[in-house]
Amino acid sequence: MIKGIKHIIFDLGGVLLNIDYHKTTAAFQALGVPNFDALYSQREQIALFDALETGKIEATTFYDELNTLLQSNFTHDQLATAWNAMLLDWPLRRLQILQQLQNQFDLFLLSNTNSIHEAAFTHSLQQAHGIPSIALYFDKAYFSHRLGLRKPNPQAFQYILDTHNLSPAATLFIDDSVQHIAAAKSLGIQTIHLSNGMTIEKDIFKPLI
Repeated sequence: MIKGIKHIIFDLGGVLLNIDYHKTTAAFQALGVPNFDALYSQREQIALFDALETGKIEATTFYDELNTLLQSNFTHDQLATAWNAMLLDWPLRRLQILQQLQNQFDLFLLSNTNSIHEAAFTHSLQQAHGIPSIALYFDKAYFSHRLGLRKPNPQAFQYILDTHNLSPAATLFIDDSVQHIAAAKSLGIQTIHLSNGMTIEKDIFKPLI
């Protein structure tokens, strides 16, 4: 851990919640869409997904416009199932780490997500661990579709810094996407990039034994 840290901003997918983008690509391939990864990936996405993740369109509009884009006629349930396929499990140890960190740091969540995914991963968290919302572990949880800003836009980070009067030098940001890390660094925020199979439980917040 970096010394002098008072505040920690966590990413969600790939940091706290296990995700696999390839599973959504495979799910769309199973529906007969061979090139979904050209439309959406961890590194980049087309404007339709940006609009969903920044709350500019509702889920129903997203489904309808996605069908138009794909020249398909899938039901909303079919599209939701494929879209949510990337969302995997919530490792218990990561939730325990958050609970422990609450006693020592101000904790914030900054996630690029959308209303469809939020509903799905909130349900899975409740089902798996009996926890009604991941927001319970944070001073404030910021989801891009509610905030109207998404990473790597520096304004998303600046909003949190300004709203909570955080010193960038005393703030740590943990994310698995290099472009998001770069944006945080540009504001003077300390960063840890989770790469090459790194996890917070194995590589950052290790047991003191």
